[in-house]
Amino acid sequence: MYKIKTVNKIDASGLSRLHAELFDCGDNIKNPDGIIVRSADMHSYDFAQNPELCAIARAGAGVNNIPLAKCSEAGIVVFNTPGANANAVCELVLCALFLTSRNIFGGIEWAKGLANGGDKVPALVEKGKSAFAGPEISGKTLGVIGLGAIGIRVANSAIKLGMNVFGYDPYISVESAWKLSRYVNHAKDLKTLYEKCDYITIHVPYMDSTKGMINESAISAMKSGVKILNFARGEIVSPDIIAALESGKVRCYITDFPDADLIKAKNVIPVPHLGASTPESEENCAVMAVDNLEDYLVNGNIKYSVNLPDVYMARSGLSRLAMVHKNIPNMLANILSILTEEKVNVENMINKSKGEYAYTILDLNSEVHTEALNKVRITNDMLRLRVI
Repeated sequence: MYKIKTVNKIDASGLSRLHAELFDCGDNIKNPDGIIVRSADMHSYDFAQNPELCAIARAGAGVNNIPLAKCSEAGIVVFNTPGANANAVCELVLCALFLTSRNIFGGIEWAKGLANGGDKVPALVEKGKSAFAGPEISGKTLGVIGLGAIGIRVANSAIKLGMNVFGYDPYISVESAWKLSRYVNHAKDLKTLYEKCDYITIHVPYMDSTKGMINESAISAMKSGVKILNFARGEIVSPDIIAALESGKVRCYITDFPDADLIKAKNVIPVPHLGASTPESEENCAVMAVDNLEDYLVNGNIKYSVNLPDVYMARSGLSRLAMVHKNIPNMLANILSILTEEKVNVENMINKSKGEYAYTILDLNSEVHTEALNKVRITNDMLRLRVI
């Protein structure tokens, strides 16, 4: 039986998909084979004390709360759930477009201050409403940085709202390109997008190359009075945004990742990380995380891994070896040589790599003796071997 530990609250409808006869699941599980996590910080997790752990499924897209390098070196597959929360985030981004345009947020706060106005409130509202007027978004230009599952939905929805849209993503996949509206303009570089857009929304993952990408230099290339929307990660926008808000270069900044400085800053609309906070999103993420984890533990198949290649092979033979190893020359030849010496016949196989790591599945037409397994297991640069 496989042991699954849940960290954070994981939607019950997702967990119910685990077959009870194969899985023991809960938040008090010791030495689990797999972990399902949302936003909890896993960087301090003691992997050395849990050698059985071979997979972590993140019920969400971002994995900056998981030590990927440490997991890869331990042969631990890390999954995420791209697209599962895309609609939830897209809807909030569309809401943010209106909030940054019409000064609805400021108007509501002002109106609440009239609570003691009694019968004069209607007249006071009519007299003061002009201070919160703002433009319509129809006919304005939106720049979408990052055309993944969320960015595409935002771009296509903005087109339907009558906006002109520029999209930028040098790494857009073929699948994503097919889903993108033909009315979205292709920005060949960020400078073009910055110069043309009244609104800019960010939908790229947080990594070294995107940290602080919206900085003083980037902002200086933008239109004066631009509105910036950040529902990706807080660190993608540098603290330079505060000076730009003070000067009026940036008219409004709405972020799902407020900190102490941003909350106090001028013309910031702080949202308390609500992008994926819908019951539908939480269910979708849990379902995808559970399905990915179960297929890997039971069948050795990998889908939506962030540190290893996606690999699928239908079951055949009597036993299956699933191996995480370094992506080096002759690795596969060495494994097959050992099995040949031990009179083990391979019926089917698949091998794929991702960066410096690789994953191999071998289906065998006989059981494998412990001696043969041990020889394969101690092969140089073998990180993990499982017999399924």
